[in-house]
Amino acid sequence: MTALDCYACGKEAEFGELPPRECVAFDEHWRVAHDFNTALPGWLVLLPRRHVTAVHDLSDAEAAALGTWQVRLSRALRAVTGCVKTYVVQFAEAEGFAHVHFHVVPRMADLPPEQRGPGVFGLLRRPEAERVTAGQADRMARALRAELHGHPTAASADGR
Repeated sequence: MTALDCYACGKEAEFGELPPRECVAFDEHWRVAHDFNTALPGWLVLLPRRHVTAVHDLSDAEAAALGTWQVRLSRALRAVTGCVKTYVVQFAEAEGFAHVHFHVVPRMADLPPEQRGPGVFGLLRRPEAERVTAGQADRMARALRAELHGHPTAASADGR
């Protein structure tokens, strides 16, 4: 796979025009997006801004920022969603998604046991009617962005 065939690189090429859900936060090395086919609000994806297909190929600067991003995102998810913990997972094996990316997933207190741990991936690729809508993902992105920048919003991310 080349950068030309890569979903993440395609989005990066549109960087200045991305909706909030595709650019929750960023720095020179990383961009955070809300997953587009999940049934779980707050399912984030942390992506290097250059094409990388293996963790060992991250630059020292990318690697140095990685842990900080994972912790900051976990804290923001806890503040915004009330999750009891987050899962951080990296595979980068799906067709079209070999670009290194880390799933940062809020684990809610009421998540059924069969959807905990690796079972959480059952909440991806759900039928359209079950997925977080673009509008919901944008609201979540704005709430997380505010939390990350130290300006928590009064309204929750789901609009209530």
